[in-house]
Amino acid sequence: MAGHGADEHPHGADRLCEAGDRVYSRAVRRGRVPRPDADPVPCLLELALLHPDPDDMDWLVPTSPQEVMTRLLRGMHDEVSASQRRVGSAVAAVEWYAGLGRQVRPAASGAEGPAIRVLDGLARIQAAMDEATQACTTEVLTVQPGGIRREAELSEGLHRALALRGRGVRMRDLYTHVARHGQGLLTYLELMGDAVEARTLDEVIDRLILFDRTVAFIPANTDRTMALELRHPALIEYLVTVFERLWRLAIPLTAPLPDTGIEGISHREQSIAALLAEGHQDAVVAERLGISVRTCRAHIARLSETLGAASRTQLGVRIAQAGLDGPQHSSTSVSVPGQESRTVR
Repeated sequence: MAGHGADEHPHGADRLCEAGDRVYSRAVRRGRVPRPDADPVPCLLELALLHPDPDDMDWLVPTSPQEVMTRLLRGMHDEVSASQRRVGSAVAAVEWYAGLGRQVRPAASGAEGPAIRVLDGLARIQAAMDEATQACTTEVLTVQPGGIRREAELSEGLHRALALRGRGVRMRDLYTHVARHGQGLLTYLELMGDAVEARTLDEVIDRLILFDRTVAFIPANTDRTMALELRHPALIEYLVTVFERLWRLAIPLTAPLPDTGIEGISHREQSIAALLAEGHQDAVVAERLGISVRTCRAHIARLSETLGAASRTQLGVRIAQAGLDGPQHSSTSVSVPGQESRTVR
């Protein structure tokens, strides 16, 4: 009964439903009402406005209106007191937090915003990047992993790049060697002219963008829908050092890739051989070099054919024998078992 009344009569004694008002008023006027009269309004029993007549359980007698009023006023007083206590607690908490805020020392670098900020969602990332672009006055350093750059990716940041070029900002970009084969990148660099200098490596770190060596952006998840905005001087200095060391190892985009010195083995196949020698699976090798798994396996097949390997185990041995598991060699002659002598130029 109680549950039924709560569902159909969700109110208190301060706002009776119309049916409850009629039955309770009748009970007050007459002194009591038959129990069946209260069946449609169980709220009167739940709110203790009606209760069984001790002399005859078939009848219900009302609680006096004076007692109901006293009960309502007491409840109202309790609610007001509780609210005042909550307000007092909130005011005290605000004063405490305000005191802590006055104790916070400003960053020594004078940089605006927190040292590390999480940007959740592409819209927030783009807005932060646009803001950093507008504030940039000297230099932008970027690392762009992956393979051939899609035109959509290049177009997405083109407006920022053009704005930077217009202000005389210098840009240096690092890509993987695979990116050399994308016409979109070549078109982008031609459009940017002397404002951008690009170099490539077999492998690069994950995406990195540095503005004026004061603010950096790096991915915060695998699908790049979240990013970290970094302004901590020590972190920025570390990332700049990483970039500069990679830059010194990289090959200018205008220069050809070095010859492996082994006939029939390309620079990319040499890189694949070195990663296979380290024990990496095909998918990992492909990801690190910025190529598809299918392309990677095609290179591995050509590598096996060139080195005369009939299995992956044998390929590992041939890679070691040919010296492809380490740094590139100077001019010498490499003898590959089962093959004619390969001349290293």
